Amino acid sequence: MAGSRLLRTSEPRPGDVLVVGGEASVQFAGERRLRFRVISVDPKPTYEGWLWVTGYVIDKSGEAAERREIFVQRDGLYRLPRHDGS
Repeated sequence: MAGSRLLRTSEPRPGDVLVVGGEASVQFAGERRLRFRVISVDPKPTYEGWLWVTGYVIDKSGEAAERREIFVQRDGLYRLPRHDGS
């Protein structure tokens, strides 16, 4: 992901591709960082600043590799720019 322009996102939306690393949760620190395509965000309240996000882990070839639900800090999420320029 070197050279990618990352955009901090406080409200992930379906279709966003996020970089999830140590700022979002210690379980994703270092080499465990992942790219994650959002399917949905659970609207139910949880701990302040945290949310449940469902989506797919994106592998090195850009393909959806594994469906997961992750519990992350909203302020630690970064969005990769969409190809349509948004």
